[in-house]
Amino acid sequence: MNLRDAAWQRQPAYLQRLGRMVNIDSGSRDVTGLHRVADLLAAWTDKAGLETRRIPVHDAAGAPLGDAVLARIRGTGTRRVLLAGHLDTVFPTGTAAARPFRVDEGRAYGPGVCDDKGGVLAGLAAIESLLLCGRTSFGELVLLATPDEEIGSVGSRTLLDRLARETDVALCLECARENGDLVSARKGVADIEVTLHGRAAHAGIEPERGAHAALAAARLTIALQELNGRWPSVTVNVGVLQAGERANVVPEQATLVVDLRADRTDAFEQALAAITAAAHEPRVPGVSAVVSVIAPTPPWEGAAGTDELMKLAAQVGAELDVPVQAAATGGCADANLLAAAGVPVLDGLGPVGGDDHGAAEWLDVASVAPRVALLAGLVDAVAS
Repeated sequence: MNLRDAAWQRQPAYLQRLGRMVNIDSGSRDVTGLHRVADLLAAWTDKAGLETRRIPVHDAAGAPLGDAVLARIRGTGTRRVLLAGHLDTVFPTGTAAARPFRVDEGRAYGPGVCDDKGGVLAGLAAIESLLLCGRTSFGELVLLATPDEEIGSVGSRTLLDRLARETDVALCLECARENGDLVSARKGVADIEVTLHGRAAHAGIEPERGAHAALAAARLTIALQELNGRWPSVTVNVGVLQAGERANVVPEQATLVVDLRADRTDAFEQALAAITAAAHEPRVPGVSAVVSVIAPTPPWEGAAGTDELMKLAAQVGAELDVPVQAAATGGCADANLLAAAGVPVLDGLGPVGGDDHGAAEWLDVASVAPRVALLAGLVDAVAS
């Protein structure tokens, strides 16, 4: 049996599994739902013959985030290949009931159908396809599904770093772009939380005794937005701005959460330093700032190893009649963290999908078998 036929043979099971997973809410920090989808994946990897274990993941404060599923299978060769995806979504509890899994005119819909349940299950289907064809020239094939990617992999970073340093190649299971492109580079991302502390006062009787944190926040927002354009491909966005509780009180506290993205490490570091400096610049007398950088993820700038993987993917794609091109994207993922450990990385190896993080999120059903075959063929080519 060839890989194309094996992938088509796995497609009915893939869609059945996808429906079951999508119909379970598994938003980040929804530990109950994340345990349920991990239960399903672990059962399927066990059935496929992989050695499977669950690794509890916690945040910096010790709060549980769910379990990572780590499944391994030995082959006859020497090279270790890591397939990495995630189980969590961005959607709140109740979303799966409100818009359950469905297939309509060739597209599958539902929360996480593309990002990234469809990708994780493509990784498992690729492993099953390789085993069906007796292609076990890899040394070890490792499938990892984490529970916290959508919140910056705050609890999985140590695990990702360790596995990256143990592997020869990392293939990431985020789905392909809407036009079918793989992903060869991603911007780095950081959330910067700025808390401004002022002094409350009665707004009518003695406003002069207050230190207006909301005014400072407004002025800081303008200053931060004006950083856009200073460095090519750097974006700064004040996405959250909160201040005050009552109209008749001078606000004593305000909070900003800033999204920073950059495609080069030097620009990322310079922009982060500029945001920090701007936050600490006095804008209203008596108002001070506390700055916290949350889950900074460095840019994945691409490297020679990624270029070589793209060449291999193009060769495999040509054999399977699957066009292969690559693109850089502004969204970050675990590929950034894996690349930071020095391992060659290629991403976007799930099926084709789009409208991630929105109610219209979709996955192209016709792309499933060809993309599973492409992934399996790439694993085989990397291992040879």
